[in-house]
Amino acid sequence: YCGERNGNYDIYTISVNGGTEKRLTTAKDLDDGPDYSPDGKYIYFNSYRSGHMQIWRMNADGSNPEQLTSDENSNWFAHPSPDNKWKVYIAYTSDEKQSHLFGRNVKLRIMDLKTKTIKDLTPVFYGEQGNINVPSWSPDSKKFAFVSYSVSN
Repeated sequence: YCGERNGNYDIYTISVNGGTEKRLTTAKDLDDGPDYSPDGKYIYFNSYRSGHMQIWRMNADGSNPEQLTSDENSNWFAHPSPDNKWKVYIAYTSDEKQSHLFGRNVKLRIMDLKTKTIKDLTPVFYGEQGNINVPSWSPDSKKFAFVSYSVSN
């Protein structure tokens, strides 16, 4: 989970049995949107630690952070597929810094986790983080759900 401590947002974990939480990230900028890989080996998350919001993953114990995207988009909320072959995420087409505001141009993208190739799944549309901020893959990894808004004047 993401938690704020002393004005800084980082990723934490805690046993399902309770106990003391463990801080997994320590970057001075925002770390957010954690999602475990189906095998429990990795945690995918978005981070501003490079000076631009990008998708990262780390080992489940917080070690070995690895930047997975590096482009002009502000990338948020990566969700790995149940078969652990893909991750889908939302990309703001403008630099939104450490914000994920409503009413921006966004698109959904997918990464092949083996080859690291990325492709657009949707054209640019009017949206925000709520379009896909929770895991939403079908159990067979063939579909995922997302929210789309209609705009009327």
